Amino acid sequence: MAEKQKRVAFGALGIFIFLCIWYAATTLTSLGKVMPDPITVLAGFFTAFVEPIGTHSMIMHILVSLRRMLIPYFFGGVLGVLVGILMGWYKLADAILMPYIQMIRPIPPIAWIPLSIVWFGFDEGSKYFLIFLACFFTIALTTYNGVHSVDETLVRAARMLGAKDNQLFTSIVLPTTVPYIFSGLQVALGSAWATIVAAEMIRSSEGVGWLIISGQEVGNMTQIMVGIMAIALTGLLITSIMRGVESKLCAWTVRGK
Repeated sequence: MAEKQKRVAFGALGIFIFLCIWYAATTLTSLGKVMPDPITVLAGFFTAFVEPIGTHSMIMHILVSLRRMLIPYFFGGVLGVLVGILMGWYKLADAILMPYIQMIRPIPPIAWIPLSIVWFGFDEGSKYFLIFLACFFTIALTTYNGVHSVDETLVRAARMLGAKDNQLFTSIVLPTTVPYIFSGLQVALGSAWATIVAAEMIRSSEGVGWLIISGQEVGNMTQIMVGIMAIALTGLLITSIMRGVESKLCAWTVRGK
């Protein structure tokens, strides 16, 4: 508990120092001509929960973006885990699928925007596609690495004792792979949330990414910074929740502690 309190205290101190530097830079230098000070941004952020920006208040913009992110994140996570286990456990699947994953994985989601519009139009499908890409490959590869980290000696010993494939999977492979899966889920969660801005560039009228895009169109720097703050704080919240879930489900590992 004392260690957690220290982490929270040092984290709060770091944020306070950053805000002080930001305030000094915008009030004492010419930076204030192009960027609002943190007090103005914080006031605009909290005001947005009461007064709508566009058609929605801040809470609705955040919820819309979370919905857009969580739906493809769920399917990307499920499919990524299945593909990762398949490639890690079966050499034939590894030989067939890995070249495609290694070729497509380096392509950033934003590069797929033109094709996503052609394939799915301007509706939610194009946004889901971009966020799915941001999740799937990370989760598939970390799961694959988790399966490959299984101690072969344990597998051979279990087979000698008559263990079947389903018993090997539930008693050896899965416990070893679960921490890797959660690691991939956590990294993919951050990537998916970061991709929301690119996804909401595709003809949106709501969402935290739209706050930034619409602020840019009208030259409203305060709104842009409010959108960035909403993305940062929401991202911090959801990743903290994921780490909490990981620490409970993977209590036998050092991750999440």
